[in-house]
Amino acid sequence: MSVFPHRSARLLPTLLLLAATAFTVTAAQAPAARADGIRDSEWALEALHAGTAWRTTRGEGVTVAVIDTGVDSSHPDLQGQVLKGKDMVGFGARAGDGSWARHGTSMAGIIAGRGHGFGGQDGITGIAPRAKILPVRVILDDGDPQRRRARATRGSALPQGIRWATDHGADVINLSLGDDSKSSHPEREEDRAIQYALGKGVVVVASAGNGGKEGDRASYPAAYPGVIPVTAVDRLGNRGDFSTRRWYTSVAAPGVDVVIADPDRHYYEGWGTSAAAAYVSGSVALIRSAYPELGPAQIKRLLEATARNTPRGGRSDAVGTGLVDPAAALERARVLTPQPPVPSVSAYPHRYFGAGPDTARADASGAGGMPGLLVKLCAAAGLALCVAAGVLHLRGRRGRRAF
Repeated sequence: MSVFPHRSARLLPTLLLLAATAFTVTAAQAPAARADGIRDSEWALEALHAGTAWRTTRGEGVTVAVIDTGVDSSHPDLQGQVLKGKDMVGFGARAGDGSWARHGTSMAGIIAGRGHGFGGQDGITGIAPRAKILPVRVILDDGDPQRRRARATRGSALPQGIRWATDHGADVINLSLGDDSKSSHPEREEDRAIQYALGKGVVVVASAGNGGKEGDRASYPAAYPGVIPVTAVDRLGNRGDFSTRRWYTSVAAPGVDVVIADPDRHYYEGWGTSAAAAYVSGSVALIRSAYPELGPAQIKRLLEATARNTPRGGRSDAVGTGLVDPAAALERARVLTPQPPVPSVSAYPHRYFGAGPDTARADASGAGGMPGLLVKLCAAAGLALCVAAGVLHLRGRRGRRAF
């Protein structure tokens, strides 16, 4: 399992000088150029019509679980925003280390950053700045020296983290991570955990993958039924060339040269479908804040129906139905009647189960007669073979976990 966004090798231009000086978060020592530079670089907020959406809500009362590498709750842009979370890994870097919670902190800032300094004029502003962040650590950052060990020993962290977040107040789950390697495949426990969350009314958003230059392989958890998979576009609305194009794509969001916060207290330009997923999770938080009774499937359809820059034909594997527009979604949601969450139908039943016996035909052939008895015996034998094959299949897959 890997995380998808990438930082550029440079700080934002307005921060180059500040990086060499005593960078503090006090308003008195924060040059106006820094605030203006970061605000000018946050093109994604304008692209998503955040100002219009904020006339309705800024995400009040909503909790977004960031299931990731952890979140630095002491970051000045996130102070007061981060709830007590859960570490499902249990080892690796700790707060203060260079490889601690970099990715998760970046995603949390995109979702719910509030800036800092006088009036919050400095730093990052998220798309839902009044939502709360519930951090769940299920994977280590790329630079963590114990990352290899995590892959070998914490394969169950993701499904456990999803279930924990669901049971501890999450309204939205952000999954800016995934596996789009050559060995990528669905994991039954991950799928079940996501269906558990959806069944409890939790909206699940995931990054579509960064395999656009490497075969566009399907990425999980994005490809599980019921998830809102997100691809990345640049400020002109063009798909990032790294962004995976697959059948499951729902919508697109900013994911090229977007501003991200780091625990080192600097700001970087990053790219990846991780960032795009975080913007959509924040957009869902806005909808959930204003219309908390809408179900996950309704919200997914709502985002798809109100997206902008829709491609010819109504959708494409590259950008889904287009650029997500939370302001338009909020307007459309006013006329919707809430529907209860319903279990998703698996999009890949042929990989697990056959069609099963035709019980109606078996009954018609004469229950208690010889033909009916033969049908029942054949069905029982077929079921036994399916169970045995399933057990062997699961045993063979245990060593290929993505983590």
